[in-house]
This record gives sequence, C-alpha cells and structure tokens, in this order.
Amino acid sequence: MKKSLLYFALLAPFASAQTTLIKTGKILDVTSGHYLHDHSIVIKDNIIEAVTTTPSITATQADQYIDLSTKTILPGLMDMHVHLSSNAEDNFFASKAYSIPRQTVIALANAQKTLAAGFTTVRDLGASGYSVIGLRDAIYAGTIVGPRIWASGYALGITGGHCDDNFNAPELDIEAAGVGNGPWELRAKARENIKYGANSLKMCATGGVFSKGTKVGAQQLAFEEMQAIVAEGKLRGLPVAAHAHGAAGMKAAIKAGVDSIEHCSFVDDEILQLAVANGTFFSCDIYNTEYTLAFGIANGVPKENIDKEKQVSEAQRLSFNRAVNAGVKMVFGSDAAIYPHGDNPKQFSRMVKFGMTPLQAIQAATINSAQLLKQDNLGQVKSGFLADIIALEGDPLQDISRIEKVNFVMVDGKVYKQESR
Repeated sequence: MKKSLLYFALLAPFASAQTTLIKTGKILDVTSGHYLHDHSIVIKDNIIEAVTTTPSITATQADQYIDLSTKTILPGLMDMHVHLSSNAEDNFFASKAYSIPRQTVIALANAQKTLAAGFTTVRDLGASGYSVIGLRDAIYAGTIVGPRIWASGYALGITGGHCDDNFNAPELDIEAAGVGNGPWELRAKARENIKYGANSLKMCATGGVFSKGTKVGAQQLAFEEMQAIVAEGKLRGLPVAAHAHGAAGMKAAIKAGVDSIEHCSFVDDEILQLAVANGTFFSCDIYNTEYTLAFGIANGVPKENIDKEKQVSEAQRLSFNRAVNAGVKMVFGSDAAIYPHGDNPKQFSRMVKFGMTPLQAIQAATINSAQLLKQDNLGQVKSGFLADIIALEGDPLQDISRIEKVNFVMVDGKVYKQESR
C-alpha cells in the first residue's frame, strides 16, 4: 500500500485545554535504557500528564487519539550545534553574498527539515543579522512551525579570527558584527547579542576549518577575553559554547568556565581531566567530514579549507573516542550546514562506530543536551515533561541506524509529521 507523509501543525494557541492520548508499543526510558511496553501517553496541551498502563481517558474521550502501538517511542532529539541559515550545498563564495532576508528563508526551510528528521530542539551557534533569532521568535509566536531554538546571534571572536568574515579584500573593510578585541569590547558584543534576543552565546577560541588564513588549532581569544564572555553569559543564565580545535584554546576555554567545547579535535590528557573536573560538555561533529571531503570541491570550498578538514578529521574522531572513554559529558552536535540539514541523524552511527553504545548516543541527544541547556522539562518521555515525542520502526538500541528514519514527530504537543499507510 502506498505510504504518504502528513505534515501539519496547529498554528494558533489552544482555546481550551486539549487532551491527546497516544497508544504506544514501547517507550525508551533514556535514563535507564529500558523499554516500557504497552503504555499510553496522556498529554494535556503541551505537557505530558502521564505515562501509564491505565490512562485516565479513553480514545473516544480524548480530543486527539494517536495509535503508535507498532512503533518505538523516544523523546524528541536535540542537536547542540547547527547553523540553520546556511546550506552546505550552496556555492561557498556565492552564499557569502546572500542577504539577511534570503538567509532567514533558508533558515526556515532548514528548521523544518531538521524537525522532520526528529530534532525538536536545536542550538544555533552563529548566524548573521539575527536571522535565526527572528525565526525562533516566529516559531514561539505560532506564526510558523519549527523546532525549539537556542540561538546565539553573531559568534564572538577577534579581528581576522575564525569568527571574522575574513574572505574579503582588505580595502572593503568588512568585519563580522561579532568581532571585538579585548575583554570589554567582546563583553559589549555579547551584550549586543543578548539585547537582540540571543539565548545562548558562542565564542571562537581557536582557528577553524572554514575560515581564511587561520591555523585550525591555534588559540585566538586571550584567556581574559574568554572570561569576559563567560561572565556575561553567566550573569544572564545563558549557556556559553567555545569553538575550539586546539589544545591551548580548549584548556583556556574550560578554565574560563564555558559550558561546552565545540569540535574538540586535538585533545590531550589534561584537557580530558579538566573537562571531567569542571563538568564541561563536549560537542564533537564527527560525521560532517565525510560530506566535506566528498562534495566540498564541487561546492566551491577552497583548497585551504579542504586541507584543514583533512588535518582535523581523523584527530577529531580519535579525540571523540578518548573523551567517551574518559567519562566526559557528551552532547550531540552535528554542525549541520557543513553537511545538509535533515541528515543530522546520520551522525548517530558514527558516534557508535567511534566509541559510544547506542544508548549513550541517544542520551547525548536527549538528557545530556537538556542538561547543557539547563532545561529540566526536556529530553524524556515522562510526566511533567514537554510533549516532544518521536516514533520509529525497530529497536535503535540494537540497530542505531533505525533512528535515521523517523516517521512521527510531535513538538510542543502538536503533531508535525505522521506517516500513514
């Protein structure tokens, strides 16, 4: 029988409390790794009221009844490193001339691809013109549909550093809006991001792959500059991420108090010990190298950047394995935009290949990411949690690739995607 996809959402707030009853086959308890069999989920508006074998309402009494009795139920997935306003498939240099309105439209399309893939929460770590903040606010207002978004606004860094728009000729005098030099300049830039709605912050502690003239592992921000950005984030209660490939930059960022290290390519024993002692999360994008090396040249990525990708790819995967074995807290971070949005789930199999159990990989994208964001009502299918729920076929604990084919997505109590046969 022909299979169809239904995508829909309720675009206005509920006029009165709406109840949803979901009949399930099995629900993964992501804290224990055990399955709950033949339970029902009772949802009132956007909150899970109960997960039980004896629901308080029947199918006919519920405003909405959903039969997922042949599916495996998981909490909505969370990706802690995306760039919604960019596309990997677009020409590298041509895309740098995109207007803010065009970037915003791209961000909307990518947000919906990401949601359809089962990711109900994302953290966007750098976008121009507050485009993703505007997208997030439109989603929260119910104007459009998309995942929950933590958005950092402009990434913060030094003149000529990885976060600077440094592919331009010097006579053009173009510098990214997040660039500052010295603690107070960078603290002012952080405050500006927050003024315009950022609910997370990102700094560039080291050079990077997709910038011009930066050594990928070299430290860029001074320790005092990192401290200033972190201090501003702590005052406002916002998670602070540090882009960091090299050892010196990672050590300084951890000591400065960042919440997460992004990329983590060249770790050593001291870094791992510092991360464990400080409770610092690692967000390691270990899938996107495959896309860059396969399609980067065709997409117009310069040789310098391809060469830097080759430099970090194997090291990053070895560092990921070392971090898992050392007990570092890990979250799921894909760096989507370096590869196509919507392919985020493909990273799960690499996380398992390079050291995690399937449960650990799922925990990275659920309870660990919720902890990083300081959200105690996300990342689990339990009473009192927000109703972000996905469903798929088979057992992802036995075959993690099952998670690449999500056929039901509920975000904030509203069904966004449902396959029917």
